[in-house]
This record gives sequence, structure tokens and C-alpha cells, in this order.
Amino acid sequence: MKSIKVGLLGIGTVGSGTYAVLKRNQDLISGRAGRRIDIVMVAARNVARARTIINDSAIEVVADAMAVVNHPDIDVVVEVIGGCTLARELVLQAIAKGKHVVTANKALLAMHGAEIFAAAEKQGVMVAFEGAVAVSIPIIKALREGLAGNRIEWIAGIINGTTNFILSEMRDRGCSFDDALHEAQRLGYAEADPSFDIEGIDAAHKLAIMAAIAFGCHIQFDKIHVEGIRQLQGVDIAYAESMGYRIKLLGIAKRTSAGIEAHVHPTLIPAKRLLANVDGSMNGIMVKSDAAGVTMYYGAGAGSEQTASAVIADLVDIARVASADPTHRVPYLGFRSNAISATALLPITDISASYYLRLRVADQLGVLADVTAILAELGISIEAMMQKEPAADEQQTDIIIVTHHTKEQHIQTAVAAIEGLPTVTGKLVMLRMENLLD
Repeated sequence: MKSIKVGLLGIGTVGSGTYAVLKRNQDLISGRAGRRIDIVMVAARNVARARTIINDSAIEVVADAMAVVNHPDIDVVVEVIGGCTLARELVLQAIAKGKHVVTANKALLAMHGAEIFAAAEKQGVMVAFEGAVAVSIPIIKALREGLAGNRIEWIAGIINGTTNFILSEMRDRGCSFDDALHEAQRLGYAEADPSFDIEGIDAAHKLAIMAAIAFGCHIQFDKIHVEGIRQLQGVDIAYAESMGYRIKLLGIAKRTSAGIEAHVHPTLIPAKRLLANVDGSMNGIMVKSDAAGVTMYYGAGAGSEQTASAVIADLVDIARVASADPTHRVPYLGFRSNAISATALLPITDISASYYLRLRVADQLGVLADVTAILAELGISIEAMMQKEPAADEQQTDIIIVTHHTKEQHIQTAVAAIEGLPTVTGKLVMLRMENLLD
């Protein structure tokens, strides 16, 4: 059978890993795919450097990525250059030329997925993207195929390795956020500019894709509520631990009676949950569905060959069904395009959750009564409360409150009112909590 000819856009971390794994496991991969998968052309900014990686003279290396996209012999274009501007242009041109596309670019799909999938459907080509979310974990295939018979209720995932490493360091070593970030940068887990990771944007890109597949709705990155970990303090990690919880940056998507939620933020989860014990730079994703129940997926969320594993799995899928009638292929988002709903994501004020509140107060009579009166007036009930004894020379102390489920809009009103009390100093810390069983 005719081999699949691949054009590779980018020979950096992911591109070089894809080349290495495909070369090393060529016979095994061919046996699984039913035909050879051969990289025949590579685009790289630095052709000389690329040639030190690509030691096969049969592979053409060029500086012009569009030349790869337009080459008539290329069957599949693998885009691993990142970014949205040039990547979007190249992917759309590849589709227009009737080529299948594999991408590990979560930002591209979160921002332009609707346009890309519509163009691909019109041309009858495949767009595969397993490497875009939690790379070594086949979560896209699990949601789209393995759980195809299920009504998915919720997803909760640690889907950014950099932030998970930082939070693990802050908990295990008791270090500050800045020190943990510097260590992550030293080890190569964090970029020189870590904003996309620590502000939660990277996790939101991935959550947008998973939510669309889980619930059959359009990708809505711009509707996801996003909070990062930059402001998280070690004292809250320690308090959470003392109460039997751990703080993780979670991407959460839920189907509720009010609509679909999707939000990214630091979250307290019970320490006994499997997800709470996903540490270091690893990723973990829990999915609750009606028939399968709770399933969990664990693995590396970044890395050269880890991402290559997902990219090559997509290439194998394409090799297996490239000649099939497009209507018989797995849909891009798991649902046929005419079954994708226009349901909008709920604003964060409409969600319900339990909440962790930490407030710094003057150590005097009546403070607690004032705080609980505000909560009671808004119908917010308290599940647990802890007040720390102040040190001998201090006039202030911390009060920790854990609430029962309540509306976000109520807790936001309560926070503003409590911060207005003369006995409360500074900003109140509010973190959401998830049980991960319901």
C-alpha cells in the first residue's frame, strides 16, 4: 500500500521528537498503521541546524514552510511551530490544498478551531490534535471515542505541568511562589516568560477543547473564567493541608441544570483523591460520565517524545482511514457538525461551589459575629471554621471559613461586605473547593 508522505513544520522540541520516534519505531508503527509513514519534507527557520537533526538525505529541508504546505506529494502536514498567526495561515492553506493536518497547537484550536474544522469538513480532510491536550495522555481519544456511549457530567484536570510543579514545590518544600517558579525555570519546566502557564491561559486553551468534545458545543475559549496561581500564598497551601485538602490549578467543565460551566482556577480538593496526589510536572484528568462512572487519566503533560507519541498516534489514525468516506470518520469534536450546539458557557457568577475563605482580622470581641451575620444574610451556611491563636506580640489573627455549596454571586457579595468591616485588614482570600465525587 502507498506510504503516507508527511511534511513537518518545525523541528524544535516536538518536531525533533516526532522525527526521532518515527525513525526509531518505523517498523512497529507501519505494522499498526498498515502502511509506512514517511517524513519527506521539513520546514525550519535554521536549515543548517535542522540538518544536524535530520540525518536522512532523502528528507528535504527548507526554510519556507509554505513550500511544504503547497508541495503536491505531501499527504499530511504536521504543524508543531506554535503560535496562532503563521500557524493558522499554514493550516488553512494545507486544508485548502486537500491535505490532512496534525497539530499539537492548543492555542490555535482554542482561538480558531471553528474556522479550521469548518474548512476541513468542506474539503473532506482530517484535522487530528491529540497532542494539543495533556500530550502523553490520550484524553481526546478517550472523550471522543472511548466514552462515546456516555453522557459526560464533568471533567476536572491538572492540565498544566508548570503550575503543578510550582504548587508541589510550595507544599513540599514550604517555599515561596517566586522561589518555586525560579526552580521550575531552572529545570526547564517554565519559560523565561511564564505568563501563559501561571496565569492559567494554557490550561484554559486545553479546557476549551475538552469541554467542546465532552458536551458537544462550540469551542468557547473567550467565555472561560480564568485565574492563575501568581497570587497564591504558602499560608493557604499550609492551611488547606491541615484541613485535609490540597490546592491544585484545575480546569473544570461541568454539565449542570443551569447550563455548561468551564473555569480554570486554584482549587482545594480532598487530599485522599487520586487527583490531589498528581505531583510535580505530571498531568491528571478525571472524567465523570453516566455509564462509565469516574475514570482517571495520568501522564506527562509536556516533553519532546511525549508529545511526539500523540502526534504519531494521530498520523497512524490518518493512515488507517485516509481513504475512507469522510462521513465515516470520527468527527473532529466527537459530534457531527449538525449536532454541535450553540449553548453558551455560564458566567462564573452563576456557578455553585463550596468556598475557602481566609480573612485577617483584629483580635477583639464581635469580629466573628459580624462576619457570620453577613454570611447568614446572604444565605451562606458554614461547614467549618478555624481561628488561629495570635502570637504573643500580635494584635491580629487569621480566620478560616469553609462554606457549604452556594452561588458564586452570593460569595462575591459577601467577600466585598466582609472586606468593608473595620476589623478586617487587607484583602480576603477566596478559593473554590471541589469534592470530585458528585
